[in-house]
Amino acid sequence: QVQLVESGGGSVQAGGSLKLSCVPSGYIFNKCKMGWYRQAPGEDRDLVSTITSDGTPTYLDSVKGRFTISHDNSKNTLYLQMNDLKTEDTAVYTCAAQVDLGLGCIFFHWGQGTQVTVSS
Repeated sequence: QVQLVESGGGSVQAGGSLKLSCVPSGYIFNKCKMGWYRQAPGEDRDLVSTITSDGTPTYLDSVKGRFTISHDNSKNTLYLQMNDLKTEDTAVYTCAAQVDLGLGCIFFHWGQGTQVTVSS
């Protein structure tokens, strides 16, 4: 199974920026979308953003206008640019790849997660 390797997490003050990266360890067959999830302690996991192969993004309402998802095909790397970070953005951010296994697209490949901590 393909592993997704995230980087770019860290600690930042509110109003700051971070850029997360995600690189797959191998080729992802039948890829549909890629995306970023996040989970804060004691909270449900949220789907933060997705991007299709043609570059169409979606965003969680609370991050619209602040986060930008992108994919560099030449580097086979998924990014999440996070600006104007807020304390409520503190969470473990996980990269995921959706594939079509014949019954529709599901998130199948996952990263280990990278911690983002925003302090006031």
